[in-house]
Amino acid sequence: MRDKIRVLVIEAEPGVLMMIVRLLTQVGCDVEAAWDGQIGMEKARAEDFDLITLEVDLPGTGGFEVCRQLKENSRSFDTPVIFVSWHSSLEYQQQGLEFGAVDYITKPFEPTDFISRIVSHAEAKTLEGVTT
Repeated sequence: MRDKIRVLVIEAEPGVLMMIVRLLTQVGCDVEAAWDGQIGMEKARAEDFDLITLEVDLPGTGGFEVCRQLKENSRSFDTPVIFVSWHSSLEYQQQGLEFGAVDYITKPFEPTDFISRIVSHAEAKTLEGVTT
């Protein structure tokens, strides 16, 4: 059994991408990164992740479309997706959840809250496969 949470971070802004990767790495996550939607989808189709963070505004294929495609793919359909975006309107948050995301975090975020939400959703996915 793996002891590290595997996270795919799909984020277009280099500074934000580096910060998220650093935060997750510091708490022991195994992190892969993609800077656009197409690359993110390719990684999600090729590897198993415990969780995917996803920006709404991505070059090429946007975040909502990426989420829709991830939820239609047999490898990633049950992987929790959390949107992390500057868009803070209720409309964007509802749309993200309608596309299959489990959570929506607005930027800027508080690092401790961000980490606890990521870990909580990833661990919930891991526990789904455990039977007693």
